[in-house]
Amino acid sequence: MDYILEDSIFQNLDKTFSKTLLDGILRMNESLVKEIIAHAPQWPLEKIAIIDRNILKMGIYEILYSDDIPPLVAINEAIEIAKQYGGDNSPKFINGVLSSIYEDYKTKINKKKI
Repeated sequence: MDYILEDSIFQNLDKTFSKTLLDGILRMNESLVKEIIAHAPQWPLEKIAIIDRNILKMGIYEILYSDDIPPLVAINEAIEIAKQYGGDNSPKFINGVLSSIYEDYKTKINKKKI
């Protein structure tokens, strides 16, 4: 990661954020995969395009584990990345899975408040 971030095209990038995000995704990978499986049961994991899986992992991590990013911002950013790098159906798929995860997350948070 350090080697890649040394490239001049990343000179304006928040490198701390990028490293923290990658570290978190790698650390929580098993949990993130379980969320994908639970919220996209009609899609076997190996049938989901790798770019879509990675966009989902990033979005799920930001929704569930990042206090710095509002969940709706994380979902919107993931959709935008899917539009740029995914297939024709990627944005809709990413939106559906992440929105489902966010709804479950909100329900759990609200139950804790009671």
